[in-house]
Amino acid sequence: MKAKTIKEESPEDIKTALAKSIDDDFKPTLAIVFMSFKKDINAVCELLNDEGIQIFGATSAGEFIDSEIEDESIVIMLLDINPSYFKIMFLEAGEHSEFEIAKQLGVEGKKTFANAAFIIASGWSNEIDGEEVINGIENGFGGGATIFGGMAGDDLTLTGPKAFTHGKSSVTGLVALILDQDKVEVSGVATCGWKPIGITKTVTKSEGNVVYTIDDKPALDLVAKYLGLNLDKKFNNTVFDLGGYYPLQLEREGAPPVMRTAQMGNIENRSLICAGNVPQGSKVRFSLPPDFDVIDTVVEECNEVKSEQLQEADAVIMFSCISRYLSFGVMTSEEIKRVKEVWNAPLVGFFTYGEYGKAKGGQHEFHNNTCCVVALKEK
Repeated sequence: MKAKTIKEESPEDIKTALAKSIDDDFKPTLAIVFMSFKKDINAVCELLNDEGIQIFGATSAGEFIDSEIEDESIVIMLLDINPSYFKIMFLEAGEHSEFEIAKQLGVEGKKTFANAAFIIASGWSNEIDGEEVINGIENGFGGGATIFGGMAGDDLTLTGPKAFTHGKSSVTGLVALILDQDKVEVSGVATCGWKPIGITKTVTKSEGNVVYTIDDKPALDLVAKYLGLNLDKKFNNTVFDLGGYYPLQLEREGAPPVMRTAQMGNIENRSLICAGNVPQGSKVRFSLPPDFDVIDTVVEECNEVKSEQLQEADAVIMFSCISRYLSFGVMTSEEIKRVKEVWNAPLVGFFTYGEYGKAKGGQHEFHNNTCCVVALKEK
Protein backbone atom coordinates (compact mmCIF):
# COMPACT_ATOMS: atom_id res chain seq x y z
CA MET A 1 0.00 0.00 0.00
CA LYS A 2 1.29 3.44 -0.94
CA ALA A 3 0.10 6.67 0.68
CA LYS A 4 0.42 10.35 -0.11
CA THR A 5 -1.06 13.36 1.68
CA ILE A 6 -2.19 16.72 0.35
CA LYS A 7 -3.38 19.85 2.14
CA GLU A 8 -5.08 22.74 0.36
CA GLU A 9 -7.55 25.58 0.90
CA SER A 10 -10.03 25.05 -1.94
CA PRO A 11 -11.43 22.40 -4.30
CA GLU A 12 -9.56 24.12 -7.15
CA ASP A 13 -6.25 23.69 -5.32
CA ILE A 14 -7.16 20.08 -4.48
CA LYS A 15 -7.71 19.42 -8.20
CA THR A 16 -4.21 20.69 -8.99
CA ALA A 17 -2.59 18.75 -6.14
CA LEU A 18 -4.46 15.60 -7.12
CA ALA A 19 -3.21 15.82 -10.69
CA LYS A 20 0.37 16.15 -9.43
CA SER A 21 -0.01 13.19 -7.05
CA ILE A 22 -1.35 10.63 -9.53
CA ASP A 23 1.17 9.02 -11.88
CA ASP A 24 2.07 5.64 -13.38
CA ASP A 25 3.45 4.42 -10.05
CA PHE A 26 0.64 5.78 -7.87
CA LYS A 27 -3.00 5.28 -8.72
CA PRO A 28 -5.05 5.84 -5.54
CA THR A 29 -8.28 3.95 -4.99
CA LEU A 30 -9.17 5.38 -1.56
CA ALA A 31 -9.15 8.85 -0.01
CA ILE A 32 -9.33 9.73 3.69
CA VAL A 33 -10.75 13.27 3.68
CA PHE A 34 -11.01 15.66 6.63
CA MET A 35 -12.17 19.19 5.94
CA SER A 36 -13.89 22.28 7.28
CA PHE A 37 -17.68 22.14 6.97
CA LYS A 38 -17.42 25.59 5.36
CA LYS A 39 -15.74 24.07 2.31
CA ASP A 40 -17.57 22.50 -0.63
CA ILE A 41 -17.86 18.82 0.30
CA ASN A 42 -19.62 17.90 -2.93
CA ALA A 43 -17.00 19.54 -5.12
CA VAL A 44 -14.13 17.71 -3.40
CA CYS A 45 -15.99 14.39 -3.55
CA GLU A 46 -16.73 14.85 -7.27
CA LEU A 47 -13.05 15.49 -8.02
CA LEU A 48 -12.04 12.28 -6.26
CA ASN A 49 -14.89 10.24 -7.69
CA ASP A 50 -13.97 11.34 -11.24
CA GLU A 51 -10.60 9.66 -10.65
CA GLY A 52 -12.26 6.44 -9.47
CA ILE A 53 -11.28 7.10 -5.84
CA GLN A 54 -13.63 5.99 -3.05
CA ILE A 55 -14.09 8.38 -0.11
CA PHE A 56 -14.13 8.15 3.69
CA GLY A 57 -14.80 11.66 5.02
CA ALA A 58 -15.66 13.84 7.99
CA THR A 59 -15.91 17.55 8.65
CA SER A 60 -13.49 18.76 11.29
CA ALA A 61 -12.62 21.26 13.99
CA GLY A 62 -9.12 21.66 12.59
CA GLU A 63 -7.06 19.33 10.43
CA PHE A 64 -3.44 18.31 9.80
CA ILE A 65 -1.09 16.08 7.81
CA ASP A 66 1.96 17.08 9.83
CA SER A 67 2.64 19.25 12.89
CA GLU A 68 1.32 22.37 11.13
CA ILE A 69 -2.31 22.65 12.22
CA GLU A 70 -4.81 24.17 9.80
CA ASP A 71 -8.16 25.85 10.33
CA GLU A 72 -10.85 25.73 7.63
CA SER A 73 -8.76 23.73 5.18
CA ILE A 74 -8.94 20.38 3.35
CA VAL A 75 -6.57 17.49 4.08
CA ILE A 76 -6.55 14.23 2.16
CA MET A 77 -4.64 10.98 2.46
CA LEU A 78 -4.60 9.14 -0.87
CA LEU A 79 -4.11 5.38 -0.66
CA ASP A 80 -3.14 3.05 -3.49
CA ILE A 81 -4.75 -0.11 -2.12
CA ASN A 82 -6.43 -3.10 -3.76
CA PRO A 83 -10.19 -2.31 -3.79
CA SER A 84 -10.95 -5.91 -2.79
CA TYR A 85 -9.28 -5.25 0.57
CA PHE A 86 -11.80 -2.62 1.70
CA LYS A 87 -15.40 -1.46 1.52
CA ILE A 88 -16.92 1.98 2.16
CA MET A 89 -20.33 1.96 3.85
CA PHE A 90 -22.54 4.94 4.73
CA LEU A 91 -25.64 4.79 6.94
CA GLU A 92 -27.90 7.52 8.31
CA ALA A 93 -29.83 7.37 11.57
CA GLY A 94 -32.96 9.14 10.29
CA GLU A 95 -35.86 7.26 11.87
CA HIS A 96 -33.50 4.60 13.21
CA SER A 97 -31.35 4.77 16.35
CA GLU A 98 -27.58 4.96 16.19
CA PHE A 99 -27.48 1.47 17.72
CA GLU A 100 -29.59 0.09 14.88
CA ILE A 101 -27.50 1.58 12.07
CA ALA A 102 -24.26 0.61 13.83
CA LYS A 103 -25.56 -2.94 14.25
CA GLN A 104 -26.31 -3.03 10.54
CA LEU A 105 -22.73 -1.89 9.91
CA GLY A 106 -21.40 -4.69 12.13
CA VAL A 107 -23.49 -7.30 10.33
CA GLU A 108 -22.40 -6.05 6.91
CA GLY A 109 -18.76 -5.93 8.00
CA LYS A 110 -18.87 -9.55 9.11
CA LYS A 111 -20.49 -10.58 5.82
CA THR A 112 -17.85 -8.71 3.83
CA PHE A 113 -14.72 -9.86 5.69
CA ALA A 114 -14.58 -12.60 8.32
CA ASN A 115 -11.72 -10.69 9.96
CA ALA A 116 -12.97 -7.13 9.48
CA ALA A 117 -11.74 -3.92 11.09
CA PHE A 118 -13.83 -0.74 11.20
CA ILE A 119 -12.50 2.78 10.86
CA ILE A 120 -15.49 5.04 11.41
CA ALA A 121 -16.57 8.68 11.44
CA SER A 122 -19.94 9.71 12.81
CA GLY A 123 -21.88 12.91 12.59
CA TRP A 124 -22.37 14.82 15.80
CA SER A 125 -25.84 15.71 17.04
CA ASN A 126 -28.20 14.94 19.89
CA GLU A 127 -29.14 11.79 17.98
CA ILE A 128 -25.64 10.31 17.88
CA ASP A 129 -24.48 8.51 21.03
CA GLY A 130 -20.88 7.32 20.68
CA GLU A 131 -21.28 4.46 23.12
CA GLU A 132 -24.32 3.16 21.24
CA VAL A 133 -22.31 3.24 18.01
CA ILE A 134 -19.69 0.97 19.58
CA ASN A 135 -22.33 -1.29 21.14
CA GLY A 136 -24.18 -1.59 17.84
CA ILE A 137 -21.11 -2.56 15.81
CA GLU A 138 -20.10 -5.12 18.44
CA ASN A 139 -23.61 -6.57 18.54
CA GLY A 140 -23.87 -6.89 14.77
CA PHE A 141 -20.34 -8.21 14.35
CA GLY A 142 -20.67 -10.73 17.15
CA GLY A 143 -18.13 -9.24 19.56
CA GLY A 144 -14.41 -8.62 19.37
CA ALA A 145 -14.55 -6.03 16.60
CA THR A 146 -11.61 -3.74 15.89
CA ILE A 147 -12.98 -0.17 15.90
CA PHE A 148 -11.17 3.16 15.58
CA GLY A 149 -12.38 6.61 14.55
CA GLY A 150 -13.88 9.91 15.59
CA MET A 151 -16.94 12.14 15.68
CA ALA A 152 -17.00 14.85 13.05
CA GLY A 153 -16.43 18.50 13.98
CA ASP A 154 -17.58 21.84 12.58
CA ASP A 155 -14.99 24.45 13.52
CA LEU A 156 -16.56 24.72 17.01
CA THR A 157 -19.78 26.25 15.71
CA LEU A 158 -21.88 23.25 16.84
CA THR A 159 -24.12 23.68 13.82
CA GLY A 160 -23.39 20.91 11.36
CA PRO A 161 -20.67 18.25 11.82
CA LYS A 162 -21.04 15.68 9.05
CA ALA A 163 -19.80 12.27 8.05
CA PHE A 164 -19.69 11.87 4.28
CA THR A 165 -18.75 9.88 1.21
CA HIS A 166 -19.46 10.52 -2.47
CA GLY A 167 -23.08 11.60 -2.87
CA LYS A 168 -23.94 11.26 0.82
CA SER A 169 -23.41 13.44 3.90
CA SER A 170 -25.33 13.89 7.14
CA VAL A 171 -25.09 15.14 10.72
CA THR A 172 -26.65 11.81 11.73
CA GLY A 173 -24.53 9.82 9.32
CA LEU A 174 -22.07 7.03 10.01
CA VAL A 175 -19.39 6.34 7.42
CA ALA A 176 -17.13 3.32 7.72
CA LEU A 177 -13.97 2.10 6.06
CA ILE A 178 -14.23 -1.66 6.50
CA LEU A 179 -10.84 -3.34 6.06
CA ASP A 180 -9.91 -6.99 5.57
CA GLN A 181 -7.41 -7.68 8.34
CA ASP A 182 -6.24 -10.80 6.49
CA LYS A 183 -4.83 -8.38 3.92
CA VAL A 184 -4.22 -5.17 5.91
CA GLU A 185 -2.88 -5.01 9.45
CA VAL A 186 -4.78 -2.50 11.62
CA SER A 187 -3.27 -1.56 14.99
CA GLY A 188 -3.79 1.43 17.25
CA VAL A 189 -4.41 2.88 20.65
CA ALA A 190 -6.67 5.44 22.30
CA THR A 191 -4.47 7.36 24.70
CA CYS A 192 -4.84 10.58 26.67
CA GLY A 193 -2.01 10.94 29.19
CA TRP A 194 -4.10 13.06 31.60
CA LYS A 195 -3.17 12.65 35.27
CA PRO A 196 -5.90 12.36 37.93
CA ILE A 197 -6.01 14.69 40.93
CA GLY A 198 -7.85 14.67 44.23
CA ILE A 199 -9.90 11.94 45.86
CA THR A 200 -12.34 9.68 44.08
CA LYS A 201 -15.90 10.99 44.06
CA THR A 202 -19.22 9.30 43.27
CA VAL A 203 -21.79 10.40 40.70
CA THR A 204 -24.92 10.26 42.85
CA LYS A 205 -27.42 11.41 40.21
CA SER A 206 -27.12 11.33 36.45
CA GLU A 207 -29.12 10.58 33.32
CA GLY A 208 -27.32 9.76 30.08
CA ASN A 209 -24.70 12.45 29.57
CA VAL A 210 -26.18 14.86 32.17
CA VAL A 211 -24.64 14.76 35.65
CA TYR A 212 -26.76 16.38 38.35
CA THR A 213 -24.91 15.61 41.59
CA ILE A 214 -21.50 14.34 42.63
CA ASP A 215 -21.22 13.20 46.26
CA ASP A 216 -24.80 14.55 46.62
CA LYS A 217 -23.60 18.07 45.75
CA PRO A 218 -24.53 19.99 42.58
CA ALA A 219 -22.11 18.83 39.91
CA LEU A 220 -21.71 22.26 38.34
CA ASP A 221 -20.78 23.83 41.67
CA LEU A 222 -18.05 21.24 42.27
CA VAL A 223 -16.54 21.70 38.82
CA ALA A 224 -16.82 25.49 39.05
CA LYS A 225 -14.92 25.42 42.33
CA TYR A 226 -12.22 23.24 40.78
CA LEU A 227 -11.93 25.44 37.68
CA GLY A 228 -12.12 28.67 39.66
CA LEU A 229 -15.23 29.84 37.80
CA ASN A 230 -17.42 32.62 39.12
CA LEU A 231 -21.00 31.44 38.74
CA ASP A 232 -22.36 34.65 40.23
CA LYS A 233 -21.75 36.55 37.01
CA LYS A 234 -24.62 36.90 34.57
CA PHE A 235 -24.90 34.49 31.65
CA ASN A 236 -26.89 35.21 28.53
CA ASN A 237 -28.19 31.65 28.41
CA THR A 238 -29.22 29.07 30.98
CA VAL A 239 -26.73 26.63 29.46
CA PHE A 240 -23.19 27.93 28.94
CA ASP A 241 -19.94 26.59 27.55
CA LEU A 242 -17.40 25.27 30.06
CA GLY A 243 -14.72 24.89 27.42
CA GLY A 244 -13.92 21.26 28.20
CA TYR A 245 -10.43 22.04 29.46
CA TYR A 246 -10.34 19.70 32.46
CA PRO A 247 -12.17 16.42 31.91
CA LEU A 248 -13.55 13.96 34.42
CA GLN A 249 -11.96 10.53 34.60
CA LEU A 250 -14.40 7.65 35.01
CA GLU A 251 -12.68 4.95 37.01
CA ARG A 252 -13.45 1.32 36.19
CA GLU A 253 -12.42 -1.87 37.91
CA GLY A 254 -9.93 -3.84 35.84
CA ALA A 255 -9.78 -1.25 33.06
CA PRO A 256 -8.11 2.13 32.48
CA PRO A 257 -10.15 5.29 33.17
CA VAL A 258 -12.21 6.71 30.34
CA MET A 259 -12.35 10.48 29.86
CA ARG A 260 -15.57 12.49 29.90
CA THR A 261 -15.39 16.15 28.93
CA ALA A 262 -17.72 18.45 30.87
CA GLN A 263 -18.83 20.59 27.92
CA MET A 264 -21.70 22.65 29.29
CA GLY A 265 -23.08 23.90 32.59
CA ASN A 266 -26.76 24.46 33.36
CA ILE A 267 -27.25 27.43 35.69
CA GLU A 268 -30.82 26.54 36.66
CA ASN A 269 -30.41 22.93 37.76
CA ARG A 270 -26.63 23.13 38.44
CA SER A 271 -25.91 20.15 36.21
CA LEU A 272 -23.05 19.25 33.86
CA ILE A 273 -23.60 18.20 30.26
CA CYS A 274 -20.81 15.84 29.24
CA ALA A 275 -19.66 14.63 25.83
CA GLY A 276 -20.52 11.03 26.67
CA ASN A 277 -22.64 9.03 29.09
CA VAL A 278 -21.76 9.10 32.79
CA PRO A 279 -23.68 6.30 34.56
CA GLN A 280 -25.15 6.98 37.99
CA GLY A 281 -22.88 5.46 40.61
CA SER A 282 -19.72 6.07 38.57
CA LYS A 283 -16.50 6.82 40.41
CA VAL A 284 -14.83 9.95 39.05
CA ARG A 285 -11.75 12.12 39.57
CA PHE A 286 -10.75 15.47 38.16
CA SER A 287 -7.69 15.87 35.93
CA LEU A 288 -4.52 17.91 36.24
CA PRO A 289 -3.86 20.64 33.67
CA PRO A 290 -1.78 19.18 30.80
CA ASP A 291 1.99 19.44 30.44
CA PHE A 292 4.64 17.74 28.33
CA ASP A 293 4.31 14.57 30.43
CA VAL A 294 0.94 14.05 28.75
CA ILE A 295 2.60 14.00 25.31
CA ASP A 296 5.32 11.67 26.60
CA THR A 297 2.64 9.19 27.68
CA VAL A 298 0.89 9.33 24.30
CA VAL A 299 4.14 8.77 22.40
CA GLU A 300 5.19 5.98 24.77
CA GLU A 301 1.92 4.11 24.18
CA CYS A 302 2.24 4.55 20.41
CA ASN A 303 5.77 3.13 20.62
CA GLU A 304 4.38 0.14 22.51
CA VAL A 305 1.94 -0.49 19.65
CA LYS A 306 4.85 -0.27 17.24
CA SER A 307 7.10 -2.67 19.15
CA GLU A 308 4.38 -5.18 20.12
CA GLN A 309 1.95 -5.10 17.18
CA LEU A 310 3.06 -3.22 14.07
CA GLN A 311 6.74 -2.41 13.54
CA GLU A 312 6.19 -0.68 10.19
CA ALA A 313 3.22 1.27 8.83
CA ASP A 314 2.20 2.39 5.38
CA ALA A 315 -0.14 5.07 6.74
CA VAL A 316 -1.26 6.56 10.07
CA ILE A 317 -4.59 8.20 10.91
CA MET A 318 -4.98 10.38 14.01
CA PHE A 319 -8.28 11.32 15.64
CA SER A 320 -7.56 13.91 18.35
CA CYS A 321 -10.18 15.55 20.55
CA ILE A 322 -10.70 19.28 20.04
CA SER A 323 -10.61 19.65 23.83
CA ARG A 324 -6.97 18.54 23.75
CA TYR A 325 -6.18 21.30 21.29
CA LEU A 326 -8.01 23.87 23.42
CA SER A 327 -6.15 22.69 26.52
CA PHE A 328 -2.68 22.05 25.04
CA GLY A 329 -2.38 25.06 22.75
CA VAL A 330 1.02 25.10 21.03
CA MET A 331 1.92 21.75 22.62
CA THR A 332 -0.52 20.07 20.23
CA SER A 333 1.84 20.52 17.28
CA GLU A 334 4.58 18.81 19.27
CA GLU A 335 2.28 15.88 20.02
CA ILE A 336 1.39 15.42 16.33
CA LYS A 337 5.04 15.71 15.29
CA ARG A 338 6.21 13.10 17.78
CA VAL A 339 3.40 10.67 16.96
CA LYS A 340 4.26 10.93 13.26
CA GLU A 341 7.90 10.17 14.05
CA VAL A 342 6.96 6.86 15.72
CA TRP A 343 6.31 5.16 12.35
CA ASN A 344 7.69 7.89 10.08
CA ALA A 345 4.82 7.22 7.68
CA PRO A 346 2.34 9.57 5.95
CA LEU A 347 -0.17 10.84 8.53
CA VAL A 348 -3.56 12.51 8.29
CA GLY A 349 -5.77 13.67 11.14
CA PHE A 350 -8.39 16.03 12.48
CA PHE A 351 -9.77 17.41 15.74
CA THR A 352 -12.89 15.54 16.74
CA TYR A 353 -15.90 15.87 19.05
CA GLY A 354 -15.32 12.35 20.44
CA GLU A 355 -13.10 9.37 19.70
CA TYR A 356 -13.53 5.64 19.11
CA GLY A 357 -10.75 3.23 20.01
CA LYS A 358 -9.08 0.86 22.43
CA ALA A 359 -7.08 2.14 25.39
CA LYS A 360 -4.07 0.24 26.65
CA GLY A 361 -5.41 -2.64 28.73
CA GLY A 362 -8.98 -1.73 27.82
CA GLN A 363 -11.51 -2.49 25.11
CA HIS A 364 -12.86 -0.64 22.10
CA GLU A 365 -15.12 2.12 23.40
CA PHE A 366 -16.10 5.79 23.10
CA HIS A 367 -13.74 8.42 24.53
CA ASN A 368 -13.46 12.16 25.15
CA ASN A 369 -10.32 14.30 25.37
CA THR A 370 -8.30 11.44 23.91
CA CYS A 371 -5.89 10.94 21.05
CA CYS A 372 -6.76 7.90 18.95
CA VAL A 373 -3.97 6.73 16.64
CA VAL A 374 -4.38 3.91 14.11
CA ALA A 375 -1.64 2.52 11.86
CA LEU A 376 -2.19 0.54 8.64
CA LYS A 377 0.16 -1.90 6.90
CA GLU A 378 -0.60 -4.04 3.86
CA LYS A 379 0.54 -7.62 4.38
